[in-house]
Amino acid sequence: MIAFLKAIPFGIFLTVVVALFMGSGGATGGMLNIFKVDVDYAPLMLDFSFYWSWMLFLGGTFLAFVFVLMMGD
Repeated sequence: MIAFLKAIPFGIFLTVVVALFMGSGGATGGMLNIFKVDVDYAPLMLDFSFYWSWMLFLGGTFLAFVFVLMMGD
């Protein structure tokens, strides 16, 4: 369980980096389904966007999970 929790931030990082390059180029990634997420939160004056893919997140988290398990605790 701890290895999975350690792998989640690496999955997020991998997803954001790969989706950034693919999404900014206009590609959806086919089955990856990369889409743009717009964040607009008026009370804090937050207004930004990023690219995301749930399938890429699951794949990246699984890959990081396997690496963390192979390294041991």
